[in-house]
Amino acid sequence: MSEESRREVRAGLEPSLARLWRYALVLSRARDVADDLVQATCLRAMERADQFVPGTRVDRWLLAILRSIWLNELRSRRIREGGGFVDPEDVLTTDGAREIEMNITASAVLRAIDRLPEAQRDTMLLVYGEGYTYAEAAAALAIPIGTVMSRLAAARAALARLK
Repeated sequence: MSEESRREVRAGLEPSLARLWRYALVLSRARDVADDLVQATCLRAMERADQFVPGTRVDRWLLAILRSIWLNELRSRRIREGGGFVDPEDVLTTDGAREIEMNITASAVLRAIDRLPEAQRDTMLLVYGEGYTYAEAAAALAIPIGTVMSRLAAARAALARLK
């Protein structure tokens, strides 16, 4: 079973990198930190490939590892008063008229989402950004599905009030 686990993890790493990076960027709000988180996630996944259950979703397992690494990092340094973060405008690139308009809209959305509590922000990213079902998001966040629904409802209400 462990060889099969290692094989599935190796095969699932590369296709999951973009998704991991997006999630890391939303969590950390800094490109360099996102890069480090993804690298640490890949390393931990390879080291603990025997813990992966063959036949399950590698990307979900990797996202859970990334979230765990991030939470451990937060606990250990407790964010040093906002150091290392960038504004959403700095994260977005601008190429051409359509991209500029899209980036302006995306920047406004990111600023609004950034005002949400961390729990709501994480849940929104998984469900609306990554397309997780409520059940998948609940499993990834290790919370009941009702909590996912509650967080999303609260986040939508908070965003609606910002209009």
